[in-house]
Amino acid sequence: MPVRLSLCQPRMSDEKIRRERDLYRRLLDLNAQRELGPLLREALALIVDVTGARLGYLELHDEEGGADGPRWSAAHGMTDEEIAGARAAFSRGIVAEALATGQTIVTASAVSDPRFQERESVQVAGIEAVLCAPIGGDAAVGVLYLQGAGGTGPFSEDDRATAELFGRHLAPLADRLLVRVQIDADPTRPLREKLRLDGVVGRSPAFAELLRQVALVAPLDVSVLLTGESGTGKSQIARIIHDNGPRAARPFVAINCAALPEALIESELFGSLPGAHSTATRKVDGKVAAAEHGTLFLDEVGDLSLSAQAKVLQLLHSHEYFPLGGTRAVQADVRVIAATNVDLRLAVAERRFRQDLLYRLQVLPVFVPSLAQRRDDVAELAEFFCAEACRRHKLPTLEMSYAALRAVESTEWPGNVRQLAHAVEAGAIRAAGEGAQRVDRRHLFADGSGVFSAGADWTFQEATRQFQAGLLRNVLEECDWNVNEVAQRLGLGRSHVYNLIKGFGLERR
Repeated sequence: MPVRLSLCQPRMSDEKIRRERDLYRRLLDLNAQRELGPLLREALALIVDVTGARLGYLELHDEEGGADGPRWSAAHGMTDEEIAGARAAFSRGIVAEALATGQTIVTASAVSDPRFQERESVQVAGIEAVLCAPIGGDAAVGVLYLQGAGGTGPFSEDDRATAELFGRHLAPLADRLLVRVQIDADPTRPLREKLRLDGVVGRSPAFAELLRQVALVAPLDVSVLLTGESGTGKSQIARIIHDNGPRAARPFVAINCAALPEALIESELFGSLPGAHSTATRKVDGKVAAAEHGTLFLDEVGDLSLSAQAKVLQLLHSHEYFPLGGTRAVQADVRVIAATNVDLRLAVAERRFRQDLLYRLQVLPVFVPSLAQRRDDVAELAEFFCAEACRRHKLPTLEMSYAALRAVESTEWPGNVRQLAHAVEAGAIRAAGEGAQRVDRRHLFADGSGVFSAGADWTFQEATRQFQAGLLRNVLEECDWNVNEVAQRLGLGRSHVYNLIKGFGLERR
């Protein structure tokens, strides 16, 4: 029997080609989008328009999302209340199925489909025609949900193919922007993937810049000078440079140049031979010999005597040194990292530090920021130090209260990370001694420090109001918003506490 060709078929094929070409063009236009939220909204509006769906929902997942659901989503044709209800219902229904299987789901009527009719979320919503496609195929990074096909019928096979094409194209676009979002949230993320940073805490832009400098100097076998205020963690940074450099498997030997008397510093560094001084009865190897093939860390290098500076300069220049009392040079293969909290240029001008040694040390200078310059890291550091104190002193596991975290963030720490670590350690010990469940503000500032600081343009009345609000907020957090306990702590009536909470506009977080 001869096959009959319909004159309409070519026109339908041309229409399909036109639609696909139009879809590709509009998808390519999405490449210009640089923000994730607008991208999802524009993408969802596009697919809803192409398929004629009545409702649309699109969500993306990333590794930071956790169990609380998607961090990024967009909805079309839904109110805020419907979106909230949809998220809860979708997680237990058709969307969950598509994410689990990585397969597109199409049904003309979900309420009568044997696969879904038993699900409460489907029956409650009375869901009819549905098309649900994973974003990214089998390795789904999200899902597209369309409900209510155009007209009265189900979604077509063309709609399925369009949705799958849409999902495959959207996945790399979304992934690119997700990476950007993650880097914006944690600028240290790409550096943590490159560097070995065991136990290193911090995600602030200033700390990220420090890690960028570390990543630059670590693989190079050159001298490094670390500068920055006392207590900023220069010793830890020196160790990170060593651990990520070509000598990582070799010794890391540190010496604090300010902790030793001037008469002993040279023998500590370079060793001594018998008879070199009154107490030298045998050969003693110095720190340079101990660091052979590894790294020698000179902390507080600005406190070296001028004679010791001359010997360090010789070590850097010729890779050899003379032990105290020795007449024959000893070859040395060490990388030198030095640290100081003083202005060595000023020390050079005052003739307390050799200019030629400064030039030798600061081949690649690295600045370590103060805690005031990395304020965003304070709370995370406090939580880390609290956990470390509990582990080191075998205390019950304690957490930092919300009020304590806000207090450490608003307090000045002139001693930088070292001062913060000691304050949190002391607070954890005090809290454990009381049998408390959390480290509160009063445990950290038992001496009454952490004084309230008024704004420069506040009146006396405004400063008083802000102080009262801050005090009440801290005590509420410490008491877990138990108003009876707060009233007792502050010597106020319960009704007055409630009035203050309302008057200051305080809300439980």
